[in-house]
Amino acid sequence: MSYSLNEDQLQIQDLIRRVARERVAQRADQIDREAEYPHDMFDLLKELGLFTLPFPERYGGTGNLMSACIAIEELGRVCYNTAYLLLVQWLPFGALLAGGTEAQQERWLPGLASGELRGAFSTTEAQSGSDVSGIKARALPVDGGYRLNGAKIWCTNSDLADFVLVAAREGAEPKAPISMFIVEKGMAGFAVGKKEDKMGARGVPSCPLFFDEVFIPQENKLEGGFKAVMASFNASRPLIGARGVGLAQGALDHAVEFIQNRTAFGQQVSDFQGVRWMVADMNIQTEAARQLVYRAASLVDNGAHANEVAPAAAVAKCFASDTAMKVATDAVQLFGAAGISSEYPINRYFRDAKVLQIIEGTNQIQRNIIANSVLGRSPRA
Repeated sequence: MSYSLNEDQLQIQDLIRRVARERVAQRADQIDREAEYPHDMFDLLKELGLFTLPFPERYGGTGNLMSACIAIEELGRVCYNTAYLLLVQWLPFGALLAGGTEAQQERWLPGLASGELRGAFSTTEAQSGSDVSGIKARALPVDGGYRLNGAKIWCTNSDLADFVLVAAREGAEPKAPISMFIVEKGMAGFAVGKKEDKMGARGVPSCPLFFDEVFIPQENKLEGGFKAVMASFNASRPLIGARGVGLAQGALDHAVEFIQNRTAFGQQVSDFQGVRWMVADMNIQTEAARQLVYRAASLVDNGAHANEVAPAAAVAKCFASDTAMKVATDAVQLFGAAGISSEYPINRYFRDAKVLQIIEGTNQIQRNIIANSVLGRSPRA
């Protein structure tokens, strides 16, 4: 079935599409080229009140994931980095909503909602990316709290964040349970390393983190548990698919404009049948990805069971990001030699799409989730 948008969602789509075209698009290339955090774009999103979009109305949100997917798609269509600003604010927000105590929520969520505070989320270590069970960071119990030691990599937004939600093993045993801890900026022994020089997603920094005997007070441990936090992220995975849809649609938009303004062998490039079929396939793939993302978001909004949401969200993320890569690749081809020139924006879509196939759960991991839902869990998984 086709997943139609309601009147409120159509209004959100229209607003953000206009803002994206009029106020965001002209900044996209510069943000990518300079690899500097776009504070002006953050302020724009703050001005529009978008930081709580998928969350309950008591925080100023719509209470539905579909609206958030629309916002990500429309912003990502012109600037992947600006869309990313929403997501990096939503990850810690969703984690605290799912696993935080009432006191933690009262302390941090209003600031995240208004944009007065910025957060980050960190699980990845040098030896544990997709394999969360490989986490080695340790939080050892001491009087009044914990002592945190270890290191993380690829923590997005960390050099700007007021706090970072950090996954660490609670205890000295090799397989001690994993818990989440709020590590605040300025805590003794906590350091953020140099930002990575990334191929894509260049405007939002990713950095290593270092923890040397960092004291974490008891009240900074999330009591809801690591599993509750990760379940909330699985439910939000359609947002990653929406980024893929935005990239694919944006790449298609640029390719169509380019071929309609170029001639070869005495005719407009867009009149060649081979080119027209390429564009048709790009459009088919993008629309299919959009519908898969909307389906997954609808399941979340309608309260479907996690066993139904998880494979649908994995399908949406995997297919949409693979589609973004395929459509961006074909768009570069349609640009010809211009496609490999930094003078044109299409190579930005290509690089960002490649990043999206890897982050937020690689597409190989998504395929494992999907296969498990179809075949049952592998005895080796």
